[in-house]
Amino acid sequence: EMQLLESGGGKVQPGGSLTLSCAASGFDFKSTRMTWVRQPNGKGLEWVSSINPGGHPTLYADSVQGRFIISRDDAENTVSLQMFNLKIDDTAVYYCATDLYGSRRGQGTRVIVSS
Repeated sequence: EMQLLESGGGKVQPGGSLTLSCAASGFDFKSTRMTWVRQPNGKGLEWVSSINPGGHPTLYADSVQGRFIISRDDAENTVSLQMFNLKIDDTAVYYCATDLYGSRRGQGTRVIVSS
């Protein structure tokens, strides 16, 4: 059974940083493109970033380009999202997923950017 477990969320001030992690199991992680999506309160899912098998290429939404870094560790079956210079609009529940639309995602971790 596929499992995705996100962690690392929290509350941070604008301009701050957080690193999210996702532990994966139950599927062929090394061969799977991994994606982060997010859902702001009251809104739909939004694609954030993806990383292909082997670590390349990496893709980012325009809204996070230059501020977020996605990476993966195939030995540990984990995918991470480093988030820098966080903005209030980054406030959302963040999910890792095995598809671009987030239909196969974990339980999520909440990020709150607030002063």
